[in-house]
Amino acid sequence: MKRVAVLGSTGFIGRETLDVVRMHSDKLCVSALTAHRNTKLFLEQVAEFRPEVCGVTDPAAAEEVRAQIPEGIRFYAGADAIEACAGDAQTDIVTVAIVGIAGLPAVMAGIRAGHDIALANKEALITGGALVVREARERNVRILPVDSEHSAIFQCLQANRDRTYLEKILLTASGGPFRTWTREQIAAVTPEQALKHPTWNMGAKITIDSATMMNKGLEIMEAGWLFGVARDRIQVVVHPQSIIHSAVMFSDHSVIAQMGVADMRIPIQYALLYPERPASPAQALDLFSLSALTFERPDEERFPCLKLATQAMLEGGLAPTVLNAANEIAVEAFLDHRIGFYEIPELIGEMLSLRQAQERAVDIETVYETDRRIRAAAGEAIRRRHN
Repeated sequence: MKRVAVLGSTGFIGRETLDVVRMHSDKLCVSALTAHRNTKLFLEQVAEFRPEVCGVTDPAAAEEVRAQIPEGIRFYAGADAIEACAGDAQTDIVTVAIVGIAGLPAVMAGIRAGHDIALANKEALITGGALVVREARERNVRILPVDSEHSAIFQCLQANRDRTYLEKILLTASGGPFRTWTREQIAAVTPEQALKHPTWNMGAKITIDSATMMNKGLEIMEAGWLFGVARDRIQVVVHPQSIIHSAVMFSDHSVIAQMGVADMRIPIQYALLYPERPASPAQALDLFSLSALTFERPDEERFPCLKLATQAMLEGGLAPTVLNAANEIAVEAFLDHRIGFYEIPELIGEMLSLRQAQERAVDIETVYETDRRIRAAAGEAIRRRHN
């Protein structure tokens, strides 16, 4: 029986993870659960799965549920709840399904406790990649990707585990809702339009990142850390059907691709039960129902966030942390109707131009300090723009 901690259990990935646990209750059980403020669903999950520990990060929501936690289950409240639950429970694998840099301390706590990580939070590697990878290597902890694209790459690389013959990673992208729109049309889009993703059902922040293609830029950096490859060996391929989730080209120019329906339970299950492949709750892919699989080059002029992500990756140091912090603030402002769609990359570019982006990340506190500083600077820049 493998014990699973689910951090961010009430979000989309968290709920899908628990669906996998339900299907494989003979192989998986829940050791820890955390949520932010969806107290109704959280209490239902705690009652169903009876974890060893649980926690709620929002202080007001934590006080609301504290008295309702069943006896015998340890409860943590506030900002420390995630780290406590990641490291406290008797756990085999920690599913980090928290959006943003908030996932970094959870990943580090899980690794330091010696738990494998099922990673559904790309920002942990974007902001603290060198630190995370080093800590995982020192403690002999596996980082198993949950993102559909990185899971696909990981699966394809089982054909060459030491990566001796790896030539190129082919990272697929749906292209988002504005793939065929002109730059002029994209400039006028509203948050409501941007939240209508053509393929995936995701949270608001990730959906906007998909619309700007920043999500793919972040995934380029994540792939670099996960698979130890440089930017020039990662090629983004726009694939609107989202059937091929990514592929790998080897030295003999053969390409191995992973295909499947757009269902996150497939990569979640692969991470939790690796290397086993039992039956999945997802539907089977019906090849006869497919009319075509098409592929396009990404357009960095209409989607400049891709270019900004490459700039940050090549610059290294704290530049990815700057990019991530600026993007989180910009997306929040866009969702609040305070800035326009193309002001997102404009703000990120402005923050990357700050001289401090050249600093090198030496420890987690340096990453956090940079994140706080850039968030404040980005917020001030937004106020200046619209005063």
